Amino acid sequence: MTRSNRYITRREMLSRGGMGIGSLALAGVALDAFGGESGSTGVQIDSPLTLRQPHHAPRAKRVIQLFLSGGPSHVDTFDRKPALDKYHGQPLPQSMHLITERRTGTVMRSPFKFSRYGQSGIEVSEVFSHIGECIDDISVVRSMQADVPNHIPSILLMNCGDSRLSRPSLGSWSVYGLGSENQNLPGFVAMRPGGYPGNGGVQNWQSAFLPGTFQGTYIDTRHTQIERLIENTINQRISRDQQARELALLRELNESHRRQRDQNSHVEARIESFELAARMQLEATEAFDISKEPDSIRRMYGEGVEARQILIARRLVERGVRFVQAWVGSDWDHHQNLERNLSSLAKQCDQAIGALLKDLKQRGMLEDTLVICGGEFGRTPTVEVPMGLPNNLYGNGRDHNHHGFTTLLAGGGVKGGYVHGSTDEFGFQAVEQKVHVHDLHATILHLLGFDHTRLTYRHASRDFRLTDVYGEVIHDLIA
Repeated sequence: MTRSNRYITRREMLSRGGMGIGSLALAGVALDAFGGESGSTGVQIDSPLTLRQPHHAPRAKRVIQLFLSGGPSHVDTFDRKPALDKYHGQPLPQSMHLITERRTGTVMRSPFKFSRYGQSGIEVSEVFSHIGECIDDISVVRSMQADVPNHIPSILLMNCGDSRLSRPSLGSWSVYGLGSENQNLPGFVAMRPGGYPGNGGVQNWQSAFLPGTFQGTYIDTRHTQIERLIENTINQRISRDQQARELALLRELNESHRRQRDQNSHVEARIESFELAARMQLEATEAFDISKEPDSIRRMYGEGVEARQILIARRLVERGVRFVQAWVGSDWDHHQNLERNLSSLAKQCDQAIGALLKDLKQRGMLEDTLVICGGEFGRTPTVEVPMGLPNNLYGNGRDHNHHGFTTLLAGGGVKGGYVHGSTDEFGFQAVEQKVHVHDLHATILHLLGFDHTRLTYRHASRDFRLTDVYGEVIHDLIA
């Protein structure tokens, strides 16, 4: 019997072996994401996660994206509008014509008090007082704009740069361009408690036509036990020595499979996912274990799942993960009972977000870690009229508003204590220094060291980029 005849096929081996590490490996790579053409016109790739040089000196080396899915109300958080108090309960002036997704009525004042914080004196709502304490390190972009007042298209636009087509996410582009600083952890981690979000699901951290190595590794942060938080890292059936021999055999089979296909880059990316999964056994459990943090740090972040995952985000970037996306708050879509619901969600995360900024700063990491905080759009200045729908039975809420909303940026080379742009006196639409989502993405890539028009990937005979054919860098945001 020849050596080659002794081997079972790769498919048979995977189906029979059932190794725990195999599940993790396959979870970290989209097997149907390799339909694209190999090669790149923007970045030369040797090994998928190898460190690579950007186009110019970066201001940010890593990113933490705190995504508030559902559309938090900007006029109740970071964009105070005195006109809402003046016109409360009255129709908007005839000069204001609102185009909204649902029917809205009279002007509704904010139920929250605003205070000035820091040397900059920027006004912040009482529900985000801990973030307010850090306002001198934050750029408040009050003139954001998206395309439509619908969740899924706007969420995909914010996370992937396109509201309709399957495109690589911001995190995937970041790792594709820069590689990873830690070969034992994923370059891109997406965290959300309670399973995949309904609004776009895994598309929000997808690699799409980029190689699967650049896809976000999803973590369900509702679990506190490490064995459940990161499944399949410890094989309960065989010893580490036995598993090492199995992995060595798998590596040899994979290499043979690759050689037979002329060093195909798609196969190499798949092999890399197996290798990464094996390496994660050594470091992943430690990175996600917040019990190793001092009591003072855990108290600073606070209690609950939101505090835990935001602290994990800091631990991950500290260990070289390039991009961490944390889905913060269950749903900021407040069509009704805004005062109660918004304050409840803010209470779950405000302390932890403020702690993250302070923690990064005291560790000397804020200057080269970009923190992004915001949702896919904002809310209307007028009250939504109850229509008998499950999420607007009781009134006192606001409708979707993509014409003007707020996003926060901190660290990573952006100005602190700075307000960029403005909405009109009621907060309905951006009127000064407008920033479209494409402009935000162009600016983020610029801070990471890239010319967004040159960070491209050839797919279907076209050079694709995160910003498509749009986007301008907002230089006024950069320190």
